[in-house]
Amino acid sequence: MKALQMARLGPLDALTLCEVPRPEAGAGELRIRVEASAISHADLLLAQGRYQLQPPVPYIPGSEFAGTVEAIGDGTEADWHLGERVCGSATAGGAWAEAVCVPAVAVQRIGEAALFTEAAALAVPYGTMWHALVDRGALRPGETVFVLGAAGSVGLAAVQLARAFGARVIAGGSTSEKRALARAAGANATIDTSAIDWRSALKAMTQARGLDVVVDPVGGAFTEPAFRSLGWGGRHLVLGFAGGGIASLPANLPLLKGAALVGVDIRQFSQREPVQAAANLRGVMALHARGDLRPAIAGVWGLSDHHAALAAMQGGDAVGRVVLRPD
Repeated sequence: MKALQMARLGPLDALTLCEVPRPEAGAGELRIRVEASAISHADLLLAQGRYQLQPPVPYIPGSEFAGTVEAIGDGTEADWHLGERVCGSATAGGAWAEAVCVPAVAVQRIGEAALFTEAAALAVPYGTMWHALVDRGALRPGETVFVLGAAGSVGLAAVQLARAFGARVIAGGSTSEKRALARAAGANATIDTSAIDWRSALKAMTQARGLDVVVDPVGGAFTEPAFRSLGWGGRHLVLGFAGGGIASLPANLPLLKGAALVGVDIRQFSQREPVQAAANLRGVMALHARGDLRPAIAGVWGLSDHHAALAAMQGGDAVGRVVLRPD
């Protein structure tokens, strides 16, 4: 089969379209014929050797996929059938290919009407944000949520899920196009985070109460002012550092606000609590089928045109998900 492969971790211009053996489904695994694979920032970091995990080489990147069940490994639980339409996540990579093998617990069925390009962008960001908002953030209806990087994959998932859970959502975005996308996704209000006084605008929106939850996949200089905007008992969810810097907070801030800095690691959660992770994904799929969740797709490229897809992803111009598909 054809796959995009890194002979060694490093610069992405070393990514090569190769012929490799089709993987065999092991015990408890499904082999999925990949119809679409969404590119995430974590995929890029893993391929470059800049993630906290160092995968063995040669390495086929790709963690988000949609397609059809092509083979069923021995001992696989649940009533799986060949040809079923599914989406899921491959924590070990491998989805930038014509087929990928993953544990059956990491796969969810999708409806006949679901687009593969959309379904490929569901499991990781929306599963992450369900875990963040429900399991870690204990979000309640009527609370106010501020989402940094709201036009990114995780940010947009946060906007849509928080609205579906009955929260008021304020979305942060650095351009008018990104803020418009967040509004279209259901944000009640938006903040221009490129403005010097963005925290003042946020404070005016929340008045004396402050925020209940901050969704922070950005980090850097944005973390402290966002944390300072929390009200009593607020929760600041740390999902990553897309802004490039790891922030530090004065330790008295959580004390003064009775607030919590909460880490969200979907990779470890999925490995340590696979049953709960699968239940969360079923909830995501139910909301998607109902029309409450809709990933934004910036464009779709074939595997052979992966350099253009990566350029769109890394250039920061793509508003929405960048998706690969077999040629």
